Amino acid sequence: QVQLVESGGGLVQAGGSLRLSCTASGRTVSSYTMGWFRQAPGKEREFVAAIAWNGGSTYYADSVRFTISRDNAKNTVYLQMNSLKPEDTAVYYCAADRRVGSMWRYSNDVSYWGKGTLVTVSS
Repeated sequence: QVQLVESGGGLVQAGGSLRLSCTASGRTVSSYTMGWFRQAPGKEREFVAAIAWNGGSTYYADSVRFTISRDNAKNTVYLQMNSLKPEDTAVYYCAADRRVGSMWRYSNDVSYWGKGTLVTVSS
């Protein structure tokens, strides 16, 4: 089993930045694709970004202004969010799965989820 714990969410003004972190425990995720989804109030959960097990490939939703990275030595994936907008307000969920990241945009069916961290962007 894999446990994923997110951190770094909070309240930020429009135009500001946040960096989310997600640390895995229970077993190594160095061979897993890892990434982020988000769910805004009243909306479905949507894909944001994913990164291959070795960091060699990254995948993003259209118009995303964020950067995903990972440190396998720390079992951690990051999401650097810049130029935040009120429409980025959502609960951000970390995920891990063996599927290639290019498939994540088509399905939320991942193996492991974190509990989420709330990001609120004020105007």
